[in-house]
Amino acid sequence: MEKTMDIFQDEFGIIEYKGVPVVGSRKVAEIFEKDHKHVLDSIRKITEPKSGLSEKFNFINFKEITYKDSTGRKLPEYLLTRDGFTLLAMSFTGKKAMQFKEAYINRFNQMESFIKSLSIAKLEYPELTDAIMALHDKPMQYHFSNEADMINRIVLGIDAKKYRELHGVPDGKSIRPYLKLEEINLILKLQRMDIGLCITTPDYEKRKQILTDYYNRLQLVKLSA
Repeated sequence: MEKTMDIFQDEFGIIEYKGVPVVGSRKVAEIFEKDHKHVLDSIRKITEPKSGLSEKFNFINFKEITYKDSTGRKLPEYLLTRDGFTLLAMSFTGKKAMQFKEAYINRFNQMESFIKSLSIAKLEYPELTDAIMALHDKPMQYHFSNEADMINRIVLGIDAKKYRELHGVPDGKSIRPYLKLEEINLILKLQRMDIGLCITTPDYEKRKQILTDYYNRLQLVKLSA
């Protein structure tokens, strides 16, 4: 099972589409070892008016697109959200299919968390986000949250999650508008340094020490001014 899960991490086929994780129906057919035509038939049965699903649900969770085959012909395909995939996969039975479904749903959850973290990182750390992406071959959710938390802890003494709890900031919202100007300026200075460190110093603990020392020097300069 470990080998299978390793393959999943590389070949799930889940991508971001307009800020939402989706998977193509061709990839679902491939993973579940089904004919794509039969998968399309199942999707069309699910989305037909008499199925009972609302047009809004179908519009959100089943996006019809086209792709070109080896001959250049345009053929139909669907992009499925997690909810769309879940409905489709209900009809897939057997032990192997159940393992695939569990793994897919877990991967959808991971991808949703990743997209959310990346969105927040772009809001709070726009210049740093690209550097973090370049630092890791396969950027994960925690790569962004770890870097953000490191800078927040150095400047604020706590991470963003704790800051939200203490100051009543809604979950998922940027804490930037709630910070003092001095705190924002210090965070920006550490961000700028961290952009270069992501290139020159891949080791997280070393970056943390360098940034902490830099912050302490800034505080000493402030005290002596």
